[in-house]
Amino acid sequence: MIERVLRAIRAPGALVLGVLVAVAPMLTGAGSTARAQDLTIAVQGAITSIDPHFHALAPNANVGAHIFDRLVHQDESQRLIPGLATAWKTVDDLTWEFTLRRGVKFHDGSDFDAHDVVATYKRVPWVPNSPSSYTGFVRPIVETVIVDPFTLRLKTAAPAPLLPTMLSAVNIVSRKAVESPTAEFNAGRAAIGTGPFRFAEFVPNDRVVLSRNDAYWGDKAAWTKVTLKLISNNSARTAALLAGDVQMIEAVPSPDLQRLRANPQVTLHRKTSNRVIYIAFDQARDQTPFGTDKAGALLPNNPFKDVRVRQAISKAINRPGIVDRVFEGDAIAAGGLLPEGAFGASPKLKADALDQEGARALLAAAGYPNGFAMTLHGPNDRYPNDERVLQAIGPMLSRIGIDTKVVTLPWATYASQASAPTHAFSAMLFGWGSNTGETSDSLRALLATPSREKGMGASNRGRYANARVDSTLETALATVDDVRREALLFEASEMALGEAGIVPLYYQVNTWATRRGVTYAPRQDEYSLALFVRPAN
Repeated sequence: MIERVLRAIRAPGALVLGVLVAVAPMLTGAGSTARAQDLTIAVQGAITSIDPHFHALAPNANVGAHIFDRLVHQDESQRLIPGLATAWKTVDDLTWEFTLRRGVKFHDGSDFDAHDVVATYKRVPWVPNSPSSYTGFVRPIVETVIVDPFTLRLKTAAPAPLLPTMLSAVNIVSRKAVESPTAEFNAGRAAIGTGPFRFAEFVPNDRVVLSRNDAYWGDKAAWTKVTLKLISNNSARTAALLAGDVQMIEAVPSPDLQRLRANPQVTLHRKTSNRVIYIAFDQARDQTPFGTDKAGALLPNNPFKDVRVRQAISKAINRPGIVDRVFEGDAIAAGGLLPEGAFGASPKLKADALDQEGARALLAAAGYPNGFAMTLHGPNDRYPNDERVLQAIGPMLSRIGIDTKVVTLPWATYASQASAPTHAFSAMLFGWGSNTGETSDSLRALLATPSREKGMGASNRGRYANARVDSTLETALATVDDVRREALLFEASEMALGEAGIVPLYYQVNTWATRRGVTYAPRQDEYSLALFVRPAN
């Protein structure tokens, strides 16, 4: 059924609404032949690798959280809870001690102990060709000391109060797998973790199949087989749910919210996201490939290196309009890196109000009184409504004199071209969900000067750089006192966003939909984790 729906939606002139209406009457009976212990989740974002340390990308991390464990886990609100470590404490200002869980086995039957953790953390910085590295999460560690097989001490060069939080993003692999290339993980030969599911199959741009780990140390999953099915088309995800081909979908499309709420066969599960959607600008090159005059000639100087141009673009964007018209109110206009109330989220950072006159004045002051032309690139299958958002922004920028062409690409192509070493674009729409639930993670990834040696700026695709921001962030990361550390994070965020190092647009609201008989605990981190999908009482 799902393939028939997809073909109908892709057909020239297809009426998507008609397809959805046609499958709706089948809801109560569809899928009745599926085995009760099989679960299929329709995911939106393409999975690019099973290697847990290759690409810090949410769809990849979501898969990794099924197969692998971390020393420290996060609950649905990103509070720290025990994982492969049952307890952790500071021994002194430069030493963290972790007590490891006993009796844990990898999927191949080998025993887990401290040697696997040490081997994992040594591997992370050496994964080749990583487009967005995990190195920053382990960078503070300068020495590992195995006190005994189940007691591990991690020493840092400076106080690292957030180390347990940072390590909650790093999956633990077997010491046998540390030298395996990404291809071995993707083939399943090295994708051997301690998590609630075992790797079974990876078909790029289609699906990941998992089987339950009946020897898992924690709560057992309700499902013997789980398929994470890529359905990037919004209407197709909804259609698959209504047809009974999947039991859960993530990233429920905004236009379908009202109809699904009214459907007694469907339940919605919502939680404010830790993800900010933003625009990044090429700020490294003296000439940028997609900044031209209005006749199409490449500009002699890169306009995006001028803070006034970036600020003008921010003022030209009608964020409440995007929230209301594109998301039907199911998003939050953003001025910072995380929603209000998150640790390190400065209350001073408010979404820029629409100010076309002010935007034109800034362009004139920057030497572009008549504007210029640009191309805004972005994905068409990664974030909810991503293409619609881009198409809405284009005319907004044109109204202040920046003739804007919008080009969207499939995520896998777009992300690789936008990242190091290619850096193909000039202005780009991206999203970032904080792995740690506080702003140091976002600052380190998006706005710190890119440095593989320091583990900074791994996703800073515009290559914004400010030495004061770097210094303030590094001080914050070494500050034990929570009040002082948060003040430093405020300061770093205010500096970087005051210069429009990136332009925040909105925070997502995460929404999942399940069929009747299935429930889910919604998560701030966006993950769709089969362990927490349960038969409804």
